[in-house]
Amino acid sequence: MEVSPLHNRCIWSPTRSSSPHRPLLVNSKVLLPARKNCSLVTPSRFVRRRNFCSALSSDTLVAGSRKEEGKYREVSSKKEEEEFGDLKSWMHDNGLPPCKVELKEKPSHDENYRPIHYVAASEDLQVGDVAFSVPNSLVVTLERVLGNETIAELLTTNKLSELACLALYLMYEKKQGKKSFWYPYIRELDRQRGRGHLAVESPLLWSEAELAYLTGSPTKAEVLERAEGIKREYNELDTVWFMAGSLFQQYPYDIPTEAFPFEIFKQAFVAVQSCVVHLQKVSLARRFALVPLGPPLLAYCSNCKTMLTAVDDAVQLVVDRPYKAGESIVVWCGPQPNSKLLLNYGFVDEDNSYDRLVVEAALNTEDPQYQDKRMVAQRNGKLSKQVFNIYAGKEKEAVSDMLPYLRLGYVSDPLEVESVISSQGPICPVSPCMERAVLDQLADYFRTRIAGYPSTLEDDESLLADKNLNPKKRVATQLVRLEKKMLHACLQATVYLINQLPDNTVSPCPAPYAPLLK
Repeated sequence: MEVSPLHNRCIWSPTRSSSPHRPLLVNSKVLLPARKNCSLVTPSRFVRRRNFCSALSSDTLVAGSRKEEGKYREVSSKKEEEEFGDLKSWMHDNGLPPCKVELKEKPSHDENYRPIHYVAASEDLQVGDVAFSVPNSLVVTLERVLGNETIAELLTTNKLSELACLALYLMYEKKQGKKSFWYPYIRELDRQRGRGHLAVESPLLWSEAELAYLTGSPTKAEVLERAEGIKREYNELDTVWFMAGSLFQQYPYDIPTEAFPFEIFKQAFVAVQSCVVHLQKVSLARRFALVPLGPPLLAYCSNCKTMLTAVDDAVQLVVDRPYKAGESIVVWCGPQPNSKLLLNYGFVDEDNSYDRLVVEAALNTEDPQYQDKRMVAQRNGKLSKQVFNIYAGKEKEAVSDMLPYLRLGYVSDPLEVESVISSQGPICPVSPCMERAVLDQLADYFRTRIAGYPSTLEDDESLLADKNLNPKKRVATQLVRLEKKMLHACLQATVYLINQLPDNTVSPCPAPYAPLLK
């Protein structure tokens, strides 16, 4: 995500605000050459011609050609660092107080891409030490970007997310190039290319062939659904442009959907997604923030307690563990399963206690007793369509939690309907043949999900042993491997219960209105 020189030959720019803190904008880097000989025309014909040219000459955020990542860009980057200094130097020049961190770099998995930076302790740290405190003047929120908290709340409660608003503003600011106050920060985001600490981009930016690594995993459908959501938000961008007065004044001719193609917005959205911080105990317009020295320069971790927190007029980081000088500093990523960590940040955490799979169960609407069973389910805190979470390491508990609900779908006696859902585990009032039918359905469900993956656990282990495995395939394999381990554990727990039946040779009862599982 490097910043390359902007080609503004055919772009007429209206008068801009003189404030150094203009709305921020991340990576927007279009790799097509600027159109030559694009002449300015009369006002009535100006808008579309101008916007077409500016779309060709913008910078896109994440995607860059391999050639552009070569020696020319290395030399260009070194000159820019000499001119502007690194991110931390720029921050110190603009109000960052002395801190206890430094920027270090690690090589990218692709030699055509520049190494990525990360935040490390510049000295030994102890639990409770403040690693850094970034003043609000260097933090980007909707309140700052839009200049009006009421507008910010209106926009984010309608059809657009905070991420879409921030991405749009970042793209506009990027068009300012080196004139932008935020140029050093934008340049750093460009360098990171939307990659997490494993140097892998979100699957939202993977090719169709790369998405095939996720075959069998529900994450693949989540990626496609999120991509559709981004597309819908893109189609609403002009609403932001019309409603946000500050942006309209600065860019009266830059209608978003004409100035920025969808792919550029998608790249910007993903870059913002990878680095946005969710602040607690602040107003709605400040809850999503872009914090220099924050992610993706900070590595995410599922089992730490460190969070970026808003205090007075700054956002600070207090460490929850000791660090030796030079060690990478980690922050908590929230209670997110690995599917979300991969989708949002491009990594998978093998020790994620929040990792989970979802099983959706629904009472059969064809059942003559459907309404009665639905009411019984509601009285017991369940819905006619119920989601069950399977947490890693707690598969037996998940199976036990599902059984009473599934039994409800099988029984027909009114007395059993009232009592069966309150039962737990293998202890229940239903007959052995009905219990066998319930357990068989659950076991078949887990077998079907496991069979949906094109590889076995043994195949996954073999792939992960390859040190030269493509990083995207590696994180995808890590994810599906962990999912399959949970499914296998659920299957084993179900088979164990089958074997505990008084007579496990009994045939399952017919179940014309069995619950639906997906």
